Amino acid sequence: MLNYLISIPKNGASKKETIHDPETKLKIKVFDLLKSKFSPKQGEVRYFVTAGDETLAFETEGYTNRHRNLLILQMISWYCVYLGLFEAQIHANWP
Repeated sequence: MLNYLISIPKNGASKKETIHDPETKLKIKVFDLLKSKFSPKQGEVRYFVTAGDETLAFETEGYTNRHRNLLILQMISWYCVYLGLFEAQIHANWP
């Protein structure tokens, strides 16, 4: 499994991290739906993750057709392992 980069905002009040793939330059924003508001943007790809009492939304930033959905799912699963959410379920639509 590849390693990706995570950028964390300075203010820890809202959990809005971004996952970066250094090879393709794809970015995926992470939204903790219990701590922040999520408003989907048109033209971006989004997935949702549920694991126990955690509910996260993932949305691409600057998505183009050259980015494959498999790469997006790989980045999301990598992030879930990073968080220790080993029983996470990825949903294409709001669960």
